Amino acid sequence: MSQFAADTLATLPPSFFDRPASEVARALLGRYLVRELEGERLVLRVVETEAYLGMEDRASHAWAGRRTPRNESLYLPPGHAYVYFIYGMHFCLNVTTGPVGAGGAVLFRAGEPLLGEETMARLRGLVGRPKPGAVAGGPGKLARALGVDRALDGSRLACGELWLAEGSEVPAEQLVVGPRVGIDYAGEAVGWPLRFAERANRHVSRPRL
Repeated sequence: MSQFAADTLATLPPSFFDRPASEVARALLGRYLVRELEGERLVLRVVETEAYLGMEDRASHAWAGRRTPRNESLYLPPGHAYVYFIYGMHFCLNVTTGPVGAGGAVLFRAGEPLLGEETMARLRGLVGRPKPGAVAGGPGKLARALGVDRALDGSRLACGELWLAEGSEVPAEQLVVGPRVGIDYAGEAVGWPLRFAERANRHVSRPRL
């Protein structure tokens, strides 16, 4: 398939993530999330992200330097997975960003299936042909579609079972930016413009930007 030419599937280097979460979140749009699962390759094109700035961000699990067994992976070097469980039912996948120890990360909010959609739909428990956004149009959906759970927490997203590939960055004119979702508790951080999405992409989660 032409969209999976060798250059588009080249692994993103650690330096890609060694910068502020807001920059990484924007730059991740159009990149590929690749999952190797039971001998099959699953590929999602990233279409929506949220940045969490770490200790200075009331919406972040690292706010004010909190460290617990649950969030310890947030403090790993840039380019590692931080996977957490919410509402007693959903896993969420994040990637750590620089500087080291500040707790910055990017949440993967939505992806567009490019390869292995049938398997991803099965993992999601969907029947029939899924509508746009049904497979990975939300952070919990995305993690389940790729078979992501806490077993991948702390793994380096450059090799192995789950990794990030070059793809093609979304042009500025196709970018939409707005406040993050579900952080009403976060004080002054509620309105920060740290949610990034590809304009008019039907796989973006609701509420749409």
